[in-house]
Amino acid sequence: MRIDVTAVRELRFDDGTPVTAASGIAPLGDGWLVVQDDATSAAWQRPGGVGPVRLFPPVEGHDRFSEAAGTKALKPDLEVACPVEAGGEPGVLLLGSGSTARRTRGALVTLDGGRPAVRTADLAPLYAAVAARLAVPAGQLNLEGASRAGDVLRWYQRGNLTAGVPNAAVEVPLAPLVAVLQGRAGADAVPLGRAHVLDLGEVAGVGLAVTDAVALPDGRELLSAAAEDTPNAVDDGPVVATALVLADGGRVLDVAPVPEVGGRVVKVEGLALRGTDGDAVHLLAVVDADDPDLPSPQVELTVSPG
Repeated sequence: MRIDVTAVRELRFDDGTPVTAASGIAPLGDGWLVVQDDATSAAWQRPGGVGPVRLFPPVEGHDRFSEAAGTKALKPDLEVACPVEAGGEPGVLLLGSGSTARRTRGALVTLDGGRPAVRTADLAPLYAAVAARLAVPAGQLNLEGASRAGDVLRWYQRGNLTAGVPNAAVEVPLAPLVAVLQGRAGADAVPLGRAHVLDLGEVAGVGLAVTDAVALPDGRELLSAAAEDTPNAVDDGPVVATALVLADGGRVLDVAPVPEVGGRVVKVEGLALRGTDGDAVHLLAVVDADDPDLPSPQVELTVSPG
């Protein structure tokens, strides 16, 4: 598998403030909805600019969260942005990591008259069911990525070899999950499908762990993965390498390093499919700089899976 970086740009809102801690990206209308895992708002990137989309009300008076400010524990920690349909119209499903009790909320963003409309729900019973299905120990749940395969969401647990937690995925039917966000069902009514475990290997003794996923037209998936040296599902650590993984039904077919940008490892946390051209796959990726003052890079990748 070959990976080429074809473009890099910084993400900033129209007023110049940075889009930080980008953790997911999905198409919305004529642009892209970018999730920030350190904020109560997302960024809607359109041809004419980048504007905020409020997802949740302030948490104890805060809309942005950081370790330095002592507010990191309050953040919703949205990690998944996945295209869905709601009422026959396209939308974006956003999901928290589940790594703490505060991080088990979801949001559904659709367009109403060309403007974003947001519905939210507490999904704690669903997160508990996923943790049980994947046999994730208490305090180690960290659902950081998802891909859509038809009417099914493949939801990925970010593994941690230090803690003995493997990378894994569980399939969730989208219709019942969207119904919860629409207020038509309870979170305990969402059934779970097949689950599988993936071995992505390690770099310099640090295990590669899934950070996002995107489905390809042929049914295979590309997963982004980071080798981040951290003992748990909450604390950040040094990232020694990142990679893309080609997978098929839980089988790892290939792993290739993501090229450095400006001499630095880029921690890809969100993937979206821009299109295909023959054997080439064009992706839009967002990067978490793990710095509340730095704008998140957006990277265009061309992948030749083989």
